[in-house]
Amino acid sequence: SEANELAVRIARAATGREDVAVLEHAYHGHTQTLIELSPYKHAGPGGRGPGPHTRVLPMPDPLRAPWREPEFRAAHAKAWATAFATPAPAALMVESIMGCGGQVEFDPGYLEALFAAARAAGALCIADEVQVGFGRVGSHMWAFETQGVRPDIVTLGKPIGNGHPMAAVVTTRSIAAAFANGMEYFNSFGGNPVSAEVGQAVLAVIEDEGLMDAARIRGAQLREGLESLAQRHPAIAQVRGRGLFVGVELCRPGAHEADAALARRVVEHARGQGVLLSIDGPRHNVLKIKPPLVIREDQIRALIAAIDEGLRLGAGRGQGAN
Repeated sequence: SEANELAVRIARAATGREDVAVLEHAYHGHTQTLIELSPYKHAGPGGRGPGPHTRVLPMPDPLRAPWREPEFRAAHAKAWATAFATPAPAALMVESIMGCGGQVEFDPGYLEALFAAARAAGALCIADEVQVGFGRVGSHMWAFETQGVRPDIVTLGKPIGNGHPMAAVVTTRSIAAAFANGMEYFNSFGGNPVSAEVGQAVLAVIEDEGLMDAARIRGAQLREGLESLAQRHPAIAQVRGRGLFVGVELCRPGAHEADAALARRVVEHARGQGVLLSIDGPRHNVLKIKPPLVIREDQIRALIAAIDEGLRLGAGRGQGAN
C-alpha cells in the first residue's frame, strides 16, 4: 500500500494534477487514498464509492466481453476518451494482470493501447506488480513485459521480501526529480539495511534456483491439468492466467451465469485437503490460484486432484439443494 501511495504522490507532483484512472474491480491498497482508487474496496461492502479524484475505466471481461472483439474494443476506446479528457488525470494505475478482478490476463495489445491513450493526455502510467512480479508469470520477470509496454512507474511488494515486509517504487530519474519539490519524503523503515539484505537474498534465490523457469514449467503443468478438468466439468467456463498466477471461472453449465456457491464449496473442500485457494472476481466465482514458486510437480497434482474432487462433490451438492 505504501508503494502505491508513494507512486500516486510522485505522479501528482510530476504532473501537477490530482485525478487517477483505474480499472473496475482493481485493488491497489488499504490506505484511504488507495481505497478511493480501488473499486474492489469502495464499490464493495462497506464502501462509499470512488473518491473525488478517481476515474474508473471498464475492466475487460475475458469470458463475456473480451477486448479483442471489435465491439467491446470500441466501447473501451469510448470510455478511455471520456476518462482522459480535459482536465486530464495525473496517472493511470493498473495491475499488469488483475488479481481481485478475477485473474484477468489482458488480451495482447490491451495495455499498449491503454497506455497510449493515457500518455496522449499527458498522464503517467503506473504498473502495479505487487502480486504478479518477480517471475511469477514464468515467461518474464515482470508481468507488464508480456504486453510489450514500459511503464513510467512500477510498484513492487509481497514477493520482494518473501514474507518480510518490503515494498519499492521504481521510476525514471526525471520523474523522481520532479518529486523533489521541497517536501521531504520520510519513512521510518525506508532504506533499512536488514530489509535490503533480505531483498538481495530473494533476488539471488530467484536466479540461483531458476524460480522463473520453475514458474513457467509448473505453470504449464497446472494449466494443462486445469484444462483437462474443464473437459470433464462443464462448470469450468474458463481457465486463464499465466505461469503460477491462474484463475478458474465457474459458471452454471450451458451459460455464463456465475456459480459463486460452487466456488465456495470447492475452496472449502480443497482446504480440507490441505490446499489453500481463494475466490475473486466481480461475481465471486473465480478460483484464484497462486502457489509458491517452489511448488513441486507432485504438489501440483495434489492441487488438481483437490479441485477435481471439489467440483465433483460440490456440483452434486448443488444439484441436491435444487
